Amino acid sequence: MHPPSPAAAAMDFSQNSLFGYMEDLQELTIIERPVRRSLKTPEEIERLTVDEDLSDIERAVYLLSAGQDIQGTSVVANLPFLMRQNPAETLRRVLPKVREALHVAGVEMQLTAAVSFLTILQDESVSVHTYAHSFLQVILLHLEHRDAGVSNAWLETLLSVIEVLPKDTLRHEILNPLVSKAQLSQTVQSRLVSCKILGKLTNKFDALAIKREILPLVKSLCQDVEYEVRSCMCRQLENIAQGIGTELTKSVVLPELIELSRDEGSSVRLAAFETLVNLLDIFDTDDRSQTILPVVKSFCEKSFKADESILISLSFHLGKLCHGLYGIFTPDQHLRFLEFYKKLCTLGLQQENGHNENQIPPQILEQEKKYISVRKNCAYNFPAMIVFVDPKNFHMELYSTFFCLCHDPEVPVRYTIAICFYEVSKLLNSGVYLIHKELITLLQDESLEVLDALIDHLPEILELMSTGGETSVQENKLSSLPDLVPALTAAEQRAAASLKWRTHEKLLQKYACLPQVISSDQIYYRFLQRMFTIMMTNNVLPVQKAASRTLCIFLRYNRKQEQRHEVIQKLIEQLGQGKSYWNRLRFLDTCEFIIEIFSKSFFCKYFFLPAIELTHDPVANVRMKLCYLLPKVKSTLKIPADKHLLQQLEMCVRKLLCQEKDKDVLAIVKRTVLELDRMEMSMDAFQKKFYEKDLLDQEKEREELLLLEMEQLEKEKQQNDGRPMSDKTFEKKQFVLGRDSKTPTSLPKNIAISVPGSSATPSTSKEIKKSKLIRSQSFNNQAFHAKYGNLDKCTTSKSSTAAYTPSVSGLSKTSMISLTDDSFRTRNTNSAPSSFSSNTSLPSTSRGTGNSVDPKSSGSKDTQPRKATLKSRKSNP
Repeated sequence: MHPPSPAAAAMDFSQNSLFGYMEDLQELTIIERPVRRSLKTPEEIERLTVDEDLSDIERAVYLLSAGQDIQGTSVVANLPFLMRQNPAETLRRVLPKVREALHVAGVEMQLTAAVSFLTILQDESVSVHTYAHSFLQVILLHLEHRDAGVSNAWLETLLSVIEVLPKDTLRHEILNPLVSKAQLSQTVQSRLVSCKILGKLTNKFDALAIKREILPLVKSLCQDVEYEVRSCMCRQLENIAQGIGTELTKSVVLPELIELSRDEGSSVRLAAFETLVNLLDIFDTDDRSQTILPVVKSFCEKSFKADESILISLSFHLGKLCHGLYGIFTPDQHLRFLEFYKKLCTLGLQQENGHNENQIPPQILEQEKKYISVRKNCAYNFPAMIVFVDPKNFHMELYSTFFCLCHDPEVPVRYTIAICFYEVSKLLNSGVYLIHKELITLLQDESLEVLDALIDHLPEILELMSTGGETSVQENKLSSLPDLVPALTAAEQRAAASLKWRTHEKLLQKYACLPQVISSDQIYYRFLQRMFTIMMTNNVLPVQKAASRTLCIFLRYNRKQEQRHEVIQKLIEQLGQGKSYWNRLRFLDTCEFIIEIFSKSFFCKYFFLPAIELTHDPVANVRMKLCYLLPKVKSTLKIPADKHLLQQLEMCVRKLLCQEKDKDVLAIVKRTVLELDRMEMSMDAFQKKFYEKDLLDQEKEREELLLLEMEQLEKEKQQNDGRPMSDKTFEKKQFVLGRDSKTPTSLPKNIAISVPGSSATPSTSKEIKKSKLIRSQSFNNQAFHAKYGNLDKCTTSKSSTAAYTPSVSGLSKTSMISLTDDSFRTRNTNSAPSSFSSNTSLPSTSRGTGNSVDPKSSGSKDTQPRKATLKSRKSNP
């Protein structure tokens, strides 16, 4: 037999495809037929139609009497609303109909009724007495519904009702009938319900009443012939023990727990073990050592031979158990429990995993899942085990176990240990350097879930790593961890390449702590450009904003003036004057962060003019966003020093009012003008109204000046020494000066810094400069975290008592923005430090076209290049 020719094969394929299409069409017609049949006939529509003139109460009564089940369920769901609207009529007319309907109702209506009854209780639509009289009997009647879900729903409602009912009602309506419901002659479901009700009632009666009326029922149910009932009652013993006090717990509850711990049913033994662990705080040392410890030892020894579910529970409670029994272990028992924990941490890892999962029997797969749960619980309890062995013994006793948990092949285990990593770091304190490598391992983990769990406390972890757990240190411990920066950059790139943008956003937000732990050079060369790239190319707005804010913080604590100017120039040219309107929108977001993080003088000096020039942007969305930002922009001005800037702002706003053609933008402009008119301007001198804001802004300005002074002093010191500074020496000096970022928000009083308005001129002698360097070093050795925490508290309308004098050189349209100033200069030129250049060239951008027409066709992010004209402005004398 010869194989078919290619042409024949192609023909067959096309025929098969045709038949396939026909079959699909037939399936569609089959699917469509029931839809046509499901349409209501005129008679059915007539039956479902309700008179619109009926009131809510009358409509509810009608639907419960003559409507269909779905309509009755709707009325029951609407019962809380009817109770709030007209409680008397609802109780008199609607509730009796609801009772009748529930007798024959299906599962859906029963569940809806249970929820509605609970909502009415929580809304307090009626008094407790009225609620008990009207609703309690309905709840009790359906507790033993044949459907387990319905029964549990009514039980949850009853347990909530018990919390508010008075004692007399509880005794007559619930406790007395419970005596008969808990007898062996009743169904198992009835006895299970009785167990849970008894556990709730103990909090409502005194110890004497519990001993006389409740404890006999408890003992009876603990000896029930069904293991389900014994297990359920055993789990309620914790609530009962809290209600009867310590003495009765020792004499009544503890013997029952010990007996149940030897029960033939594994679920009963497990319930007894968990209840004993939860009640450890109630018992004294003698009870723990003589009664509870032997039971726990026996339970642990038999656990490996029992069901894996017991191991799961044991591993989850092991930390609490070791903490509760701490101090009564002998050295041998202490070592035995520690070895038991280590064994659980590697449970299931000894098996060969080279086989194909499809060939593994289902029972083996289920067993491996339980082993994963055990190791996950061990990771959860790891901080408690550090306390158990003492942090000083961590390296010898638990480091190898910690290493295994961090390298576990299963993601849930690594995820849990990543969540606990911060707690472990705090417990180790000065020994935190022992887990440096594990931090790198988790940062490089292939699972983003693990990374997401780790970065929740990444700033705190890195701070502990950098200080070695000490409050004051002489060197940065992270200098001995060269893999940290590559691991951080790789983690960000891995998050960026995934679809989990929330993890990426959170990671970028946490990177704002990096000035605290690594040098500004490392941040500049390894992270700053990456932030720019994200802002320019990422398509997720929250991620772009997170990158923008983090970049502003990096800029805020950068130590080199040239690098700062380069970043500012990129922000203005690539974002503020970018071809893409999307980039110009991000520039306005960045301006908002600049106003929040930096001093007002900094914003006015570098970003004020580039920001307001966007009033001429051809895209309406950009102009609209700028209008929303203008009140914050105006809040950075101080009168009279910034009078010329205020005039330019007013001119731009007037142009918008006169030339704006987009109706949406014009409406926002009009609202913004009213808001700007209502704003009170900040003055050069301190005002009582803005005192706190002015003081905070002055502190920011002082910190910015101090960064410049420290850089200048370092340069002069190098020149005086006559030799270049090596990289190692530079790193050491960087740390002495606060690892580039440790500029506090609260300045020491003994630091003398030139303040605008002061007539004193700092001396240039070597002795004074040396003393200034020493003061700067002591200034920067203060803690960074207080300052970093205050960034989020900064308001967006900070006031300042000191400002800079901006000056702009006249530039041609094609020239680049000049950012060559050597220092921040105060607006009062007479008070500027002599060590800084007085000739400052500041960026000033202007879009000379003044075209406010918005081309509606420019829907994409990229628009045509726009020419930038740079206006010149003179410095304020």
